[in-house]
Amino acid sequence: MTITSKIAAATAALVFSLSGSLLAQDDAMKVSRAEAMSAATSKPSPAYPLIAKQLKVEGEVQVHVVIGEEGKVEDATSVAGNPILTKAALDTVKDWKFTPFKNNGKSVKAQAVLSFTFKM
Repeated sequence: MTITSKIAAATAALVFSLSGSLLAQDDAMKVSRAEAMSAATSKPSPAYPLIAKQLKVEGEVQVHVVIGEEGKVEDATSVAGNPILTKAALDTVKDWKFTPFKNNGKSVKAQAVLSFTFKM
């Protein structure tokens, strides 16, 4: 086996393994921010971090959420925003509850990007 064919085989294996993890996330139905917000049945607001208050940090945090078939947040990751504010948004969104999303009458996982605005 030549170096070129070894590199090609390794690249193919890497692409195959990465596509599996991407497909797992892509299994969740994508919904808009508006759809997610209208389906939210419990959405507590994040507490303003003390250090952010002291430093007078304001801004928007965007969070990608995966909502399970029962309407509970299964995963949340920061997409954008000041790191001082993101932990508060991530901790809070994990407590949000949603009306389950349906596809052909069956409850399905959903994913959306939500925004949190921190303003003093």
